[in-house]
Order: sequence, then C-alpha cells, then structure tokens
Amino acid sequence: MKLKETTTIRIRFNETDPLGIVWHGNYITYFEDGREDFGSKHGISYLDVQSHGYVTPIIASSCKHKLPLRYGDIATIETTFENSPAAKMIFHYKIFNPDGAVVCTGKTVQVFVDDSNQLSLNLPPFFESWKKSKGLL
Repeated sequence: MKLKETTTIRIRFNETDPLGIVWHGNYITYFEDGREDFGSKHGISYLDVQSHGYVTPIIASSCKHKLPLRYGDIATIETTFENSPAAKMIFHYKIFNPDGAVVCTGKTVQVFVDDSNQLSLNLPPFFESWKKSKGLL
C-alpha cells in the first residue's frame, strides 16, 4: 500500500530567474510543500512529530529536472510515502506542469532524532503506531 498526496501551487515571480523559469533550487522547497501537505493530511506533520519529542532532519535529497516551470504556472506536486522497515521516512516526488507533463522528480530521506539529539535506530513508538493505523505494518 502506498500513501500519496497531491498538492497544487502557483509559481510566484520571485521563484523565477532572469530567464523567466523557476530557479532549480526552488524545487526542493516544492518538495517540502508537498511533504508538509502530506503530513498535515495524514497526521504525521512536523508538529505531530515534535509533539512526541522528535525532529526529522533530511539526510539525503535528490532532484532530476526534465522541463521548466514558469511564472504563473499552476504546478501539481505528487508526494508518495515509501514504506521502510528502518526508522526513517522516505518520500518520492513528481512535479507536473499545467499540461500534466512531469517537470521534476525527486526523493528525500529523513531520520528521527530525539530531544537529546540522539539518532533513533528503532521505530519511535508513535511512528510505529502511525504506520499500523495506515496499514503499513
């Protein structure tokens, strides 16, 4: 079972370069927009995680550009949670332009760090419960 969420954004002027296309670094921000929307809708937002005494820093990210986005475009971000037995959250992203063509794909990996700044090597209890509630365990 895959958990997936779709988020729509409008490309703002300040996100584009002098050529009128989205500056490449902004795609990582769009991934975060998708991840935040996913977390909010699925009960695993940054604030939910923090309320259990953890933070989830990104330890790896990748981004592959295929087509440009331009100022004013309405883009769609598809965020998919990859289930893993490890104590980490893996998300895959596809960003689509207004015509439905894929403009960018990517992936992020996050780990769990507790209030003592210790890396969690096992599933935190709240995350295990969340995965069970979603049918992932």
